[in-house]
Amino acid sequence: MFKKFVIGAALISSSFLTGCASVPMASQEADAELKKFAPPLSDKAGLYIYRNTAVGQALKKTVSLDGAVVGETANKVYFYKEITPGEHVLATESEFSDNSVTFQADAGKNYFAEQYIKMGVFVGGAGVKMVDETTGKQAVSECGLAQQ
Repeated sequence: MFKKFVIGAALISSSFLTGCASVPMASQEADAELKKFAPPLSDKAGLYIYRNTAVGQALKKTVSLDGAVVGETANKVYFYKEITPGEHVLATESEFSDNSVTFQADAGKNYFAEQYIKMGVFVGGAGVKMVDETTGKQAVSECGLAQQ
């Protein structure tokens, strides 16, 4: 009996590590256009928020910008937002409380943020960090655009 319990628990745990969550996706045309990484309008900044991780693929996690929900992520998914120049707070839900990063956006530039999954006590948690342009473009190129 105990052996069956352990095997069952292992299978459930592995599904959290290897299963795949899904979210509604945008059109392939919109995805292809954003992957040109054109600079935003001169009075705006562009923000790409992506998740491209091998851990926690069965989990969906919400991301928000300045307190407003952007969407729910799954693995190999990104969002794009045009934002006003200035200070912004990007946050993601996690196991016990939100994790966030504050960043300064300049007009005419694109910014890249990675949402990553980390193992938690009860469920997987999430974090968010800003990444450089080269890293961000490579990761976004491997993802698909989620609907907002």
